[in-house]
Amino acid sequence: MSARKILHSEDDIRARVDAVARDIAGAPLKPDFAVAILAGAFVFAADLLRALAREGLSLPIEFLWLRSYADKRTGGEVSVLVGPTEKIHAKTVLLIDGVLDGGHTLAKAKELLFQAEAAASITAVAVDKLRDDAVLQADHALFAGTKGFLIGYGMDDAGAERGLPYIAAID
Repeated sequence: MSARKILHSEDDIRARVDAVARDIAGAPLKPDFAVAILAGAFVFAADLLRALAREGLSLPIEFLWLRSYADKRTGGEVSVLVGPTEKIHAKTVLLIDGVLDGGHTLAKAKELLFQAEAAASITAVAVDKLRDDAVLQADHALFAGTKGFLIGYGMDDAGAERGLPYIAAID
């Protein structure tokens, strides 16, 4: 098993989720629908949607299922396993993902939303690594500039460690 270093505790995550929910709920452009990218975003999406509801913004949700890692640590072509439905037509969509590394998965998701005629998209991620070569950055991130291969809080190492209540880096 790889050594792990906790980068963001459960308490840190909870505080940041609440802060990001306040920011989204207080912004001039509010989402009216949420779309989470499986599988890495499911934990963050659940927490964020509950926090948004506490702020008075309760959103319906659907899921995209995209796969961008051919094996546990090498990026590959982004494949679409489940795409968006007609329910997002003309909606402002809050697009939720776990980690923004190179940005290719989020970029593909945004492309799919606009092909399905979403009116606009707002992105929220648990971690935006802020890589110089990323194709985009998130509108909202719990944590920015976090480095390393991340596990926990929905992020995994070959399917393991998604359920950890914190975010850690492994070597």
